[in-house]
Amino acid sequence: MKIDDAAARLEALGNRTRLQIYRALVRAGHAGMPVGRLQEKLKIPASTLSHHIKSLVSVGLVSQVRESTTLMCHANYDTMRGLLDFMAAECCADEAECKGRQTAA
Repeated sequence: MKIDDAAARLEALGNRTRLQIYRALVRAGHAGMPVGRLQEKLKIPASTLSHHIKSLVSVGLVSQVRESTTLMCHANYDTMRGLLDFMAAECCADEAECKGRQTAA
C-alpha cells in the first residue's frame, strides 16, 4: 500500500462519525447494512450520513450496491486488512536502534 493511500484512509477514519459508520459496517459482516438501517442505528440525519459514506467510499473502505430499492453499504475487508498490514508491517523494525539510544543516554 502506498503511504498516500494509507494516509487518506486513516484521515477518513479520523472523524468520529465516519469511524462509527465504519465500525457498524464491519460488525454487520459481509451482508452489509442498508443505509436506512445505518441511519436508524447511528441516529444521524440522512444528508450527514450520505456525506460521510461518500468519504469512506472515495478511499475504498466502503462500497455501495443497490439491491432493488435498497442501497446497501459494505465494509471492504480487503482494504481494511491492507491498511492494518501496512501499519503493522514494520512494527519494531528499529527496536535495536532505539534500545541502543536508550543505553547511550
